[in-house]
Amino acid sequence: MLQYTIRGENLEVTDSIKEYVEKKVGKLERYFDTPPSSEVHVNLSVYNDEQTIEVTIPMKNLLLRAEEHNADLYAAIDLVVDKLERQIRKHKTKVNRKFRQEGAPKYVFAELEREAQQAVETEDSDFDVEIVKTKRFDLKPMDSEEAALQMDMLGHNFFVFTNANTDETNIVYKRRDGRYGLIET
Repeated sequence: MLQYTIRGENLEVTDSIKEYVEKKVGKLERYFDTPPSSEVHVNLSVYNDEQTIEVTIPMKNLLLRAEEHNADLYAAIDLVVDKLERQIRKHKTKVNRKFRQEGAPKYVFAELEREAQQAVETEDSDFDVEIVKTKRFDLKPMDSEEAALQMDMLGHNFFVFTNANTDETNIVYKRRDGRYGLIET
């Protein structure tokens, strides 16, 4: 049974919004043989007329998380549920493929959680992440303002540099709101 924690930032979570979220996210239960007993963390926010919904469903051995932005809150909710469904189907397909290759009978999604636990226990990160390009470059000492200018000039969303003041590796990045952020290591 899914239990919901729905929080609003810069907006009031009305009963109709709460019911809509629970109805839409609740449809994910159909992918499980037995309904998962998990808490669903939903964060709704409004910033500059853009609605954002973040949904996190931590299960015993599997973490589902998705985020969507849209001018319409209900559309954002629909889109985030679509993302979660794609995540579930992707994991289900991957697990089914693995067990078919091993000659096992058809695998049901409820056992995905058990498989994920084994992967966590052995720290096996078998998520088909493929690095397709590697870049090497020297980090030029500069201040964060110069790094932001370099990033803009290159047309990138982030820029790695050596901070001339601290001699540490830093990252400057462009935020969704158009401003800049700095990550210090």
